Amino acid sequence: MSDAELQARLEQDVDAVMDALPSEIDAWLPRTQRTALKQVAVLSPWVADHIRREPDLLRVLGETGEWEAPLSRDAMTARLSDALEQASDEPGLHRVLRRFRRERQIGIIWRDLAGEAGAWATGEAMTTLAEVCLEQALTWLEQLCVPRWGRPQANESGERPRLVVLGMGKFGAGELNLSSDIDLIFAFEHRGTTEGGRRQLDHQEYFTRMGQKLIAALDQVTADGFVFRVDMRLRPLGEGGPLVNPFSTTASYYQDQGREWERYALLKARPVAGDLAAGERLLMMLKPFVYRRYIDFGAIASLREMKALINREVRRRNIGDNIKLGRGGIREVEFIVQAFQLIRGGRDTRLQTPSLHDALSQLAALELLPEAVMTELTRDYVFLRNAEHALQAQQDKQTQTLPEDDLARLRLARAMKCPDWRAFLAALDEVRTRVRHHFDAVVAAPDDEEHEHEDSDIPLDQWRALWEESLEEEEARSLLLRSGFEDPANGVHRLNRLRRSRAVINMQRVAFERLDAMMPALLAQVAATDAPSSTLERVLPLVESVLRRTAYLSLLRENPDALNHFVRLCAASPWIAEQIARHPMLLDEMLSPALLTSRPSRTSLEHELRQSLARIPAEDEEALLEALRHFRHARVLHVAAGDVAGVHGIMNVSDSLTDIAEVVLEAVIQMAWRSLIQKHGVPTGHEGGPRFAVIGYGKLGGIELGYGSDLDLVFLFEPSLRPETPGPRVIDSPVFFTRLGQRIIHLLTAITPAGALYEVDMRLRPSGNSGLLVSTFDAFAEYQRQQAWTWEHQALVRARPVAGHRELFERFDGLRREILSTSRDLPALRRSVVEMRHKMRTHLAGSSKDQAEGRFHLKQDPGGLVDIEFLNQYAVLALSHESEALLTYTDNIRLIETLESCGQISQEEAAILRDAYLAYRAETHRQALSKAGEMTSSEGFDEHRRAVARLWQRWMEPDDV
Repeated sequence: MSDAELQARLEQDVDAVMDALPSEIDAWLPRTQRTALKQVAVLSPWVADHIRREPDLLRVLGETGEWEAPLSRDAMTARLSDALEQASDEPGLHRVLRRFRRERQIGIIWRDLAGEAGAWATGEAMTTLAEVCLEQALTWLEQLCVPRWGRPQANESGERPRLVVLGMGKFGAGELNLSSDIDLIFAFEHRGTTEGGRRQLDHQEYFTRMGQKLIAALDQVTADGFVFRVDMRLRPLGEGGPLVNPFSTTASYYQDQGREWERYALLKARPVAGDLAAGERLLMMLKPFVYRRYIDFGAIASLREMKALINREVRRRNIGDNIKLGRGGIREVEFIVQAFQLIRGGRDTRLQTPSLHDALSQLAALELLPEAVMTELTRDYVFLRNAEHALQAQQDKQTQTLPEDDLARLRLARAMKCPDWRAFLAALDEVRTRVRHHFDAVVAAPDDEEHEHEDSDIPLDQWRALWEESLEEEEARSLLLRSGFEDPANGVHRLNRLRRSRAVINMQRVAFERLDAMMPALLAQVAATDAPSSTLERVLPLVESVLRRTAYLSLLRENPDALNHFVRLCAASPWIAEQIARHPMLLDEMLSPALLTSRPSRTSLEHELRQSLARIPAEDEEALLEALRHFRHARVLHVAAGDVAGVHGIMNVSDSLTDIAEVVLEAVIQMAWRSLIQKHGVPTGHEGGPRFAVIGYGKLGGIELGYGSDLDLVFLFEPSLRPETPGPRVIDSPVFFTRLGQRIIHLLTAITPAGALYEVDMRLRPSGNSGLLVSTFDAFAEYQRQQAWTWEHQALVRARPVAGHRELFERFDGLRREILSTSRDLPALRRSVVEMRHKMRTHLAGSSKDQAEGRFHLKQDPGGLVDIEFLNQYAVLALSHESEALLTYTDNIRLIETLESCGQISQEEAAILRDAYLAYRAETHRQALSKAGEMTSSEGFDEHRRAVARLWQRWMEPDDV
């Protein structure tokens, strides 16, 4: 049929509609809507037919204004509720529902085809219609059945349970298409029996019967049609399972038998009718099944398998022209978004939404996909959904297959604002090509050949044969030897032992397939390092630790760059390898290698932790602590990665580690405070927050933290204005602050599977271990003025406030300046400092055997780190009454620079101390990352040691020269 003939046919259809309109149409249909009517009649024969047979529908649309905007939910509910008052039996219910749906459906199609509503608005309107029909039908049926079956038994709170109706798929997402099934799951909260009716039913039977009636009310085809087709196949055990399950059975099913595709399905679950609050409680129970706490790349493999099944079905049924299931169709956009939700939703709760529209916007906000990609995907998805709506609007049928009929094709092209079918196909092809490109980038399997190491002449198949024990013993050793393994026999032994281990043998099939897929690539990366044997020994503990959490194996398999980065970090540092093996969640950090070597500001650290903790309920202390630990471990890993890559200087490393500790301390104070005031109330005078401060000493105070440093802390507070807390559980105010300190220490040091946050040392508080755990500021000041020993004033040189109340920060700084700037008897001061240093050397320095064998204790041996620290501390105590600038800093490098600028030491002496200190600190960090302890070879440090020892002798022990 030619284009002209097709156009003539369309005009005939429109004329038939217009001729059937009654004379009073002018009163119903404003002239502004005449053009819209013609357009809608051309594009939707279903609407045209209904208006021709029942012109009064135009009057209804005019009264409600639905050709311009949908009814509000309340208005729709009221209209249907009024209509249902006329229904006296279930056939009457069915008639009212179908009439109501037909009226609303014509309005929704009208707005969509007339350009008054876009794809998202149409989906929202259809969803609201379905929810209102479900809720009103269920309410009507509950009332109908009261005389026969009574009502469900109330719970302990006196609330009677209702059927919980979960919407799934596009219904749960709030994005139904124009002629969609509604996918539902039914449940009820607790077991019991009905009461007050002629017949008593247990809840299982009552809710099953109620569910059956509800399905019939919507799905049953009568002379008036249907309301919505209902699909219950997503329920536990599918068509072979009970129609309705109690919450306990539902939760147990997903925990014990839930399959990966059911996680995918539950992403979109949402309570849509019945007991909505109970529905939310059910979804909270199921959340751990849907969203993993770790980044779950295992989900991609499952989505890939699902897509392969769909592709096979498309080929079998020859439905390549299906714009939902075919290449580059609607389902591929949904898979892209849901892949990120399943992978990252457990860690980033902003992705925990059933709405694809909302999830799409979050992918851009979270920088998981580039902004340009998200803009393109969103635009193309809207195009596909508009095409789907235009297809379904023609006959109110659920179809996504492109039509073969020429007239239907022209209608679809016109609805999509294309001049003809060829133009529409060209636009559609562009959209589908772009969608498939983005789908492949996210969901397609990685190409092993693409990621083989460029410098390797050993194909991946050889590594696979090694892992699968397909090589003879001699061949296996030869392969490792050629690849640079220092101990090939041990390498073969370790791999075989892993493969034959009980943990591997007992793995489920899917898990073992993930391990099998990852190991050849891992071995190829290990072989590319400078020391493959030691690197293999470092990476295998991680593999062994995640055999029961194989999503991490998928993470490395699906992300070759992450695998490469992981292996390189393990090759560089056994400490990093050990940290990742202990805390596999750190593998998530491998996904952004650039971030690993960047140095975030203190502000960005605070923002990141605040955002992470804000997503967790304040009362869930365990989850908050887990988030804190992960933040700390991940941030420290970032620092270490930059350290071994050589992009962070020694001062930057310590600055970053110190920033991390301070940010964590602030969060811990707030957690402890919330816990205490919930039990005991807010102490008087502390209504604006705790007037409590944490003072950092030692490496924390000196901004010189290392990877394994503990935290030297002192707690100060301002006393309450009243002797007791206000309750509910009243305690003495000093006891409250002691418990606050104890709580902070507990939160910092509690050991869980994720490890502890920090080790804490409180021995520098007034009177040490025998003193009070927390001190009022005045008591601390009095102690410092009257009782403190010289070594305690030395410690004060490196002390500074690190967390808590800012007013106490200022008071502490003033007190520190006062104490340190006191004029002292210099010979007595020198004797005290030297005596303390000699005691430390006696107990902590290397032995004579160490010295004879050329080993040097970086901290405690003469000429080492502590000598430089003691020289600085002596200088501050001796000279700051003359040189106030010495009171400004707590870190050793800036103290050395200040001594130079004040003229207290020469430029040459400052250079000696600075160079030696930085060399020692750099070696300390290197030793920590290498797990080598504090003893190192004296080679390379002898010159620094001699120079520092000479300065010590000249300034501290001149009489011994």
